[in-house]
Amino acid sequence: MELQDQKSRAVANWLLLGVGMTVIQIALGGITRLTGSGLSITEWDVVTGALPPMNEAHWQELFAKYKTTPQFQLLNFDFNLANFKFIFFWEWFHRLWARTIGLVFAIGFIYFFVKKYFKPSMIKPLVVLFLLGALQGAIGWIMVASGLEGDAVYVKPTRLALHFIFALGLLAYTYWFALSLKANAIQKSNVSAEGQFKLAGIRKWAWVIILILFFQLIYGALMAGHKAANVASTWPTINGQWLPVGLTSKDGFLLNAVNNTIWIHFVHRGLAYILLAIIIYWSIQMNKIKGNAFWAKVKLLPMALVFIQVLLGILTILSSAHIVPGVWAKFEWFAQLHQLVGMLLLLSVVNILYSTKEI
Repeated sequence: MELQDQKSRAVANWLLLGVGMTVIQIALGGITRLTGSGLSITEWDVVTGALPPMNEAHWQELFAKYKTTPQFQLLNFDFNLANFKFIFFWEWFHRLWARTIGLVFAIGFIYFFVKKYFKPSMIKPLVVLFLLGALQGAIGWIMVASGLEGDAVYVKPTRLALHFIFALGLLAYTYWFALSLKANAIQKSNVSAEGQFKLAGIRKWAWVIILILFFQLIYGALMAGHKAANVASTWPTINGQWLPVGLTSKDGFLLNAVNNTIWIHFVHRGLAYILLAIIIYWSIQMNKIKGNAFWAKVKLLPMALVFIQVLLGILTILSSAHIVPGVWAKFEWFAQLHQLVGMLLLLSVVNILYSTKEI
C-alpha cells in the first residue's frame, strides 16, 4: 500500500507541475495581450512553428505575412522589423510554452504508464485532461483567426473570454485531480454534528462562489478584450457616477452584455464587491471549524486572496488613465498581477470544495 501511495504522489507531483506550467501559460497569454502580440504569427504550424526564424530572409517572410493583416494595415502600419520581432517573440513564446506543456504531459504519461504507476481510476481523468488540452489549443487558434479577418485589429473579446475561461477550467480540473492523489479531505466522522452541518453549508457557498467567479472572470476577460480599463479610470465611482449612464444600448441584452464597456465595468466591479462580502462571511464561518492539516492551511486563503484581488483591481483601474501604447508600466504590471491573483483565488476555492467533498 505504501508503494502505491508513493506512485500516486509521484503522479500528483507531475500534475502539480502541469498546474504551475498552466498558470505560467495563462500569464504569458496576459503578457501577449497587453503587448498587442497575439496576431503577430498568422499561421498555426504545430511542428515547424516551434522554431523561431533562423535568418533574415525568414524574418522578412514572416513580417510580410503580418503586413497583410488588418492589425498592421490599420493600427501598426508604422512598424519596422524590430517592432515586429518584439511582438513576435511573445506570441511565439506563448505557443512554445503550450507545446512544452504538451511535451511534459506526454513524456510523463508514457513514463508512468510503462512503470505502471496509473491506477484504473486515473485513466478517465487523464483522458479528459488530454481532450481539454486539445480543445484549448483549438479554441486558441479560433481566437487568433478572429483577428486576422475583416477590419479587426485585435481578437474578438468574446473569443478571448472563451479561451481564458477554458484555460481556467483546464487549470482547475488538473488541480482537483492532483489534490485527489495528494491531499486529504476532512473526515466527517472526526467532526461534530454541528460542524458537519456547517461544512455542508460551506460547500454549498463554495459552489455559489465558483458560479459568481465564472461570470466575474469572463467579464475580466471582456474588460481586457475591449481594452476597456481606461473607459472609466475612476474609483469608487464610474466616471463620477454610482449608477453610470449608458448601461444599456439598442443592440439588445446579449450584445449589450458583451460589447458595452460601461456595462462591463459596472458588472465586473459589482461582482467583485459581492464576492468580497460573501468570501469574508464564508471565511469567518470556515475559521470556526477544526479540520485536518490541509484544511488548516487552506481555509483562510480565499479571504486573503480576494482582498489582494480587489486592491489590484482598483490599482489597475486607476493606473489605466496613464497608459502609454507600447510601454510596459504600472498599468500593465497591475493588470498582469490582477489576472494572476484571480487564478489563485479560483484554485483556493477549489481547495475548499475538495476539502469538504464526501468521502
